[in-house]
Amino acid sequence: MSKRFISLLLLASLVIGFGASVVSAQDTTLTWRTRPDNQAEIDVYTALSQSIDEAWDGVNLEYQAGGTETSGYQDTLLAELAAGTAPDVFWIPGADLASFASRGVLLNLNDLAAADSAFDASIFYPQQVAELTYNAETDSNEGALWGLPRDASAMALYYNQDLFDEAGIPNPQERLEAGEWTWEQFKEDAAAITELGDGIYGYGMNAWWGNWELFINAAGGSYFTEGRDACNLNSPEVENALTFMRSLYEDGVAVPYGTDSEPPFVAGQVGMFLNGRWATPGTIAQAEFNWNVAEVPAGPAGQSNFLFWGAYVVNANTAHPEEAWQLLQQLTSLDAQQQVSALGANFPSRQGEEALAAVMANFPDLNNAAFTNAIANYAVAEAPLWKGDFGQINWNTVEPAITQVLSGELAPADFTANICGQIEQYFTSGS
Repeated sequence: MSKRFISLLLLASLVIGFGASVVSAQDTTLTWRTRPDNQAEIDVYTALSQSIDEAWDGVNLEYQAGGTETSGYQDTLLAELAAGTAPDVFWIPGADLASFASRGVLLNLNDLAAADSAFDASIFYPQQVAELTYNAETDSNEGALWGLPRDASAMALYYNQDLFDEAGIPNPQERLEAGEWTWEQFKEDAAAITELGDGIYGYGMNAWWGNWELFINAAGGSYFTEGRDACNLNSPEVENALTFMRSLYEDGVAVPYGTDSEPPFVAGQVGMFLNGRWATPGTIAQAEFNWNVAEVPAGPAGQSNFLFWGAYVVNANTAHPEEAWQLLQQLTSLDAQQQVSALGANFPSRQGEEALAAVMANFPDLNNAAFTNAIANYAVAEAPLWKGDFGQINWNTVEPAITQVLSGELAPADFTANICGQIEQYFTSGS
């Protein structure tokens, strides 16, 4: 065999080998991230990522489990986006959508969605779609799509049936069915449970805006004006809501405001605990008493609730926008949402009985309707604040003042008289 022939064989083998490496190098790698609450969620997302990856030729998925359940997760993402090291696709809370989009770090998916004949936004709850399609430049819902909703949740009253039995009173669901589930009845029942003994409270809620704003909305008030561009916390309805909430603490029927109410509830010392669907897995794991959930009581303006949600969004600087768009659709598919919601911490963002089938099957003894009725009938979407700095408005100003009101340090009338003047500087003018 001549040296020239051997050289040609070597060259051919190198070309073949190089060609194989080129094909491998052409595989697209997409990184994506969520903020799981526990190892069970990490396992579900990992398995979901692997199943999508195995069925997707030419694309390799790398799943990243995000950090804590605090703003640290969002802060880390923003820092990575600024440094160019953020994942291609990531989940963010619905309330943070404006903060991310206004920084220009999210890819506007409107054109990709318009070119995709198979995409139908109507499969998701309209409250979520309205927020995800808001265009701040035109103050309209045209020309923008910032992501797809991953999940949905609402508030409910987790109640200790054993304490209701001991007090000899109907439980919240029975009150609702009898048409007598009002604020007044709710407080009366909370007082009856509190009278069972030292260390027992009728009610508990934790110190964050979702809880107290629910009462404000049920009184007919609101945090912001209709255009969400100014404060609306100076109304008589807001004062009425704060006065009622404060009376729960003044009369000793509620766990002191600012105290984490979940530990005493799962320990069997609280009759009713206001929380979201995300509290279900923990209650199942820890509570050793008979319990269930019920819809919230009606205030002067009726029942009120929130549709809590989060969205999968795309990094504005991704090198693979088409593939990222496809990943969003796979992560929000019926099968994917059923896998995630089967854990019990949320519901699918897709509408319809088929989407809820896995939840209902996994939790047949739980009054799931307490959440789904609220989502379908009277829950308003947790909304990002496009025309103001929510951090300065809420966490730095309003929340501390609410704590003063509910702990007895500030009169409700003084709160409503002064709070709007304290936060008006944090709203932006125009669209």
